[in-house]
Amino acid sequence: MRIALTVIAAAALIGAAVSAWAGEQGEPDQTYGVSTPEMVECLNAKTAHWDKELTIAYQKALKDALPAQREKLREAERAWIKYRDANCAYYDAGEGSIARLQAAECMRGMTEKRAKELQNGSDIPN
Repeated sequence: MRIALTVIAAAALIGAAVSAWAGEQGEPDQTYGVSTPEMVECLNAKTAHWDKELTIAYQKALKDALPAQREKLREAERAWIKYRDANCAYYDAGEGSIARLQAAECMRGMTEKRAKELQNGSDIPN
């Protein structure tokens, strides 16, 4: 059962990455020939975008924070980065090319979620 779920999750992740990459290329129906390195590169580019958004949101949150909150935000951000990196390294340690896709998607997804959390400011994370 676990293997079947892993295969289904892997297929969904590859499909999402292929669709995202193809959509960015302006050819949503022509995904033939997209390689794993190209999909990872696409996810890395999306992560870089969200990392820039995260940096902007973090700097604004620091500026807007009460003095008593600033050090807590710094501590939280350091801990979050450490957690994100360790969490995504778990996926990267898997076997096969799917592990590279899982790790890249982990970095993209977690970075996007944290950026949005900080951008929304007063929203409590869920």
